[in-house]
Amino acid sequence: MEHTWTDLSDTKPISAALENADVVISTLGGARKGVTTVCTDAMKTTVAAMNSSAVTRLIVLSAHGVLETHDRSLYSRAVWAAVGEKMKDKEAMEPVITNSALHWTIVRPPTLRNTPATGSFEHGEDLQIRVWSSISRADLARFLVREAEDPKYVYKYPRIRR
Repeated sequence: MEHTWTDLSDTKPISAALENADVVISTLGGARKGVTTVCTDAMKTTVAAMNSSAVTRLIVLSAHGVLETHDRSLYSRAVWAAVGEKMKDKEAMEPVITNSALHWTIVRPPTLRNTPATGSFEHGEDLQIRVWSSISRADLARFLVREAEDPKYVYKYPRIRR
């Protein structure tokens, strides 16, 4: 069944979509330029809807370079210079998730590429991300689905790269 969600504060569409679900995978992202709060606003509503349902597993796409990974590395400085407002939104979103009672995983990839899946990628909590690090959206999707089917990173922040 198709559900349209146009008002990010409205829990009804997301609650309807959660019926018979086992896990929520969020890959939301805001506008490339300018101030955005779409990830934070949507996650507040999603967490509230999940708290009212039987769905307790949440996997969320964030970004390498937020919170404790917002360091002085060349990667972090470059991504903040390019999409700082989007990164602020991701930084505000993460505590909404981690302060919930949900069984969460927050995935922090480097640059996403529109390239074919290779099936060859690394993941881990301490994986070093460099300015040239990237991952195809297709390989990232494969990882997200794998994590939903076989959780390895509950209450963790895995990184992934090609």
